Amino acid sequence: MLTENLFEKVLIEPAMQNFDTLCIVSGYASATMVSRHFDHLRRGKREVRIQLIVGMAIRDGISEKDHKGFQELASEYKDVFICRYVAGNPPVHSKTYAWCNGDIPRLAFIGSANYTQVAFSTSRREAMIEYDAERVRDYFDLIQRDTINCLDPRAKNLIAIYSEPRYSMRMPLGNVEESDEDEDTDRIADDLAQLPRASVSFLDGWGDLPQRSGLNWGQRPGREPNQAYIRLPIELTKTGFFPPRGEHFTILTDDNKSLRCVRRQDAGKAIHTPDNNSRIGLYFRYRLNVPEGMNITKEDMEHYGRTDVNFYKIDEETYYMDFSV
Repeated sequence: MLTENLFEKVLIEPAMQNFDTLCIVSGYASATMVSRHFDHLRRGKREVRIQLIVGMAIRDGISEKDHKGFQELASEYKDVFICRYVAGNPPVHSKTYAWCNGDIPRLAFIGSANYTQVAFSTSRREAMIEYDAERVRDYFDLIQRDTINCLDPRAKNLIAIYSEPRYSMRMPLGNVEESDEDEDTDRIADDLAQLPRASVSFLDGWGDLPQRSGLNWGQRPGREPNQAYIRLPIELTKTGFFPPRGEHFTILTDDNKSLRCVRRQDAGKAIHTPDNNSRIGLYFRYRLNVPEGMNITKEDMEHYGRTDVNFYKIDEETYYMDFSV
């Protein structure tokens, strides 16, 4: 029975044995887990096709951030990542992982760990055992008959897609009563006030905006000019406000965007977008009305109206970023 280092033993080591396909049935799953998994596989120079079935979607729904995240990943890793939701009763609470070479089952695990970062971390005790690979792959094929692809437009009609913002509760999309903009803003502000908060300045210790790091990380020879990261003060990195270095998380923004992120660099002092380090730079250039590829100045930020950003912690892998003025 496996109880330690599950991420390496179940999700990484089989890829190092040249197994090239992983078929997963998991009651619950997260897009941040998929992103983290591919990130590790890519750094290990392993090409793996992941087919994921989310089993409890028909009963508990899927968060909007995960639904959009699965769709983005399925588009980004086309033909390499396929995500499907169980769309017919009964829901599926199983957690099975079948490694294959092509369609030939080679190694499989079953147990308690959902395909989420929390389950595959030291913060929770889970157990997995090796099991007959053919039977686990047959089970995957059986469950797949009652699923719908996350990219299928009909998915949102069969699965409840709920919105995280009203940040303290889940609210199904389409069931929110219409209200005027001022009332909606006040309600969100009240919800945010109940959450842990951290403010991060883009300026350095001398009150200047760095011209070769942070939002201007790409402004140097040989780099894509939009590359950027959000620099975290050392005292904040020690508080546990953000996830540990290497774990992926989602940042929802005040203008209804979503960024998949990870802490990198020494002491995890920088928030990156692992799939493309230009995404943060492009996002802030758009907000600041700075052309793509151009240097961001302190004057640009002052003209916009602020030189910092506020983060609110919704849960262990979901944050709200407020850069509004």
